[in-house]
Amino acid sequence: MKNIRNFSIIAHIDHGKSTLADRLIQECKAVSDREMKAQLLDGMDIEKERGITIKAQSVRLNYEKDGETYVLNLIDTPGHVDFSYEVSKSLKSSDGALLIVDSAQGIEAQTMANVYIAIEDDLEIIPVINKIDLPSADPDRVIDEIETTIGLDCSDAILTSAKTGQGIKELLDVIIEKIPPPSGDENAPTKALIYDSWFDNYLGAVALVRVFDGSIKKNQQILVMGTKNQHQVNDLMYPNPIAPIKTKEIKTGETGIVVLGLKNVKDVQIGDTITDFKNPTENIIEGFEEAKSFVFAGLYPIETDKFEDLRDALDKLKLNDSSISYEPETSVALGFGFRVGFLGMLHMEVVKERLEREFNLDLIATAPTVIYRVELNNSDEIFVENPSELPDIGKIKTIYEPYVKATILTPAEFLGNIITMLNDKRGTQEKMDYITEERVMLEYSIPMNEIIIDFYDKLKSATKGYASFDYEPIEYREGNLIKLDIKVAGEVVDALSIIVDRDKSQSKGRDLVKSMKELIPRQLFEVAVQASIGSKVIARETVKSMGKNVTAKCYGGDITRKRKLLEKQKAGKKRMKSIGKVELPQEAFLAVLKID
Repeated sequence: MKNIRNFSIIAHIDHGKSTLADRLIQECKAVSDREMKAQLLDGMDIEKERGITIKAQSVRLNYEKDGETYVLNLIDTPGHVDFSYEVSKSLKSSDGALLIVDSAQGIEAQTMANVYIAIEDDLEIIPVINKIDLPSADPDRVIDEIETTIGLDCSDAILTSAKTGQGIKELLDVIIEKIPPPSGDENAPTKALIYDSWFDNYLGAVALVRVFDGSIKKNQQILVMGTKNQHQVNDLMYPNPIAPIKTKEIKTGETGIVVLGLKNVKDVQIGDTITDFKNPTENIIEGFEEAKSFVFAGLYPIETDKFEDLRDALDKLKLNDSSISYEPETSVALGFGFRVGFLGMLHMEVVKERLEREFNLDLIATAPTVIYRVELNNSDEIFVENPSELPDIGKIKTIYEPYVKATILTPAEFLGNIITMLNDKRGTQEKMDYITEERVMLEYSIPMNEIIIDFYDKLKSATKGYASFDYEPIEYREGNLIKLDIKVAGEVVDALSIIVDRDKSQSKGRDLVKSMKELIPRQLFEVAVQASIGSKVIARETVKSMGKNVTAKCYGGDITRKRKLLEKQKAGKKRMKSIGKVELPQEAFLAVLKID
């Protein structure tokens, strides 16, 4: 046990975590040069295409030092704010963390968020200044920033270049010297934490565990304490990027894959504790929090008979990504689907893309919303996550909306742009600190509804990509909010309803019907697209009908003949309008995302 080291890599997005993990794997000779490829631990196509880590990945490495063999259990974690849950659950199974900071960019908002999680878990943190080969690298400035903003001693920070391999050997030596070996009682009853799981087509639902006490052996009868279910261990493996390595026992302090042959994905929940069935441990492993969804959107299959396929896909995906939540819902416009909770907009995009790619589904996503707290006139309180569920305006006393504390780190030259944007998003400044002469840290409280759609993109545009952003929910506050409905051909499309600030309702309504007009295909009859608050229409656009030139056969002659034909056509169009149905394309439901 004294030769085991469990550690995670944490950093902001694009600071070189995955490349550094590649170099550590190469240095430990875990894979051959022929099998080596960039972003080795990023197994999903989406991760490689976008150049980001979405799913935390584990690997077991062997490293020789001073004639002894050390076992390094490495977890590469995501850097984007939407996947911070992956980071927190990985740190629960670690004894230390590598804090990677780009020597050219410096400390970023998400770096701070992740390092605070590690400090709360009382982990040994090793600062690593990466990308020192860049011409714009300034390690001394970055070390000073870390010490100023986080208060972490960086006097012996490791300088590395994951691209060239510089400093990697020194980093491995420091990991062995500084990160403590796992503690635990080898003779106590089995106690292991499930910190990841996924569905394998051949093995069923499998669990990735960290053993804190005792051990897990092949063919052992184990008890999953949360579900109170007994299972037999069919197989045990150590995680490896090429192919898992089979073993007969996972000992105290080790991490490994447990195969239980389960078909029901709900039997293996992340955060649950595994113990021996005959000699169970008394207490579960505490401190593991479930993810809280911040953003909600409807997901509907385009082919209505694929509803059950979507349910199965969500069940299997939840095993791999426990941060999503979902429940069935119906829409007049879209039929049967699910209301799905996500951690943010990027998380929503990735989940939708994974469902379409991995499970071969065609889906429509409605505009994302947050949970509102509504106080009614009769003093009852309800929570609303779908705008179409909002009661009539006459029954509502107050609507409360969730606020977040947003932390933004930016070069000082873009400060004016950001403050203008935050004021436009109804933000309130809480704090402004100059970390250095060139870099500023802003803290704002801002309605969550204002940041879930395009805030991150606008922030990057306003700062040429240099600002970083992190947020955490704080409280509900009273809002001046109303429901904006969209009517197409006189019918309210429930999937297009949104809750907006009353002062912005007119402009949002106009923008929305304008963009809808461009997206709705022309019909044989005129289609009215209206934005309304209650029964009051506040904006309208008309999609012109496809017209046939009925006067083409009239050469000259009396004008009354032409007028008669046009009047006859007009009457026919009116009749069609009263019985016409409008098919809305998928882009129409995403129009809400494009309005400012």
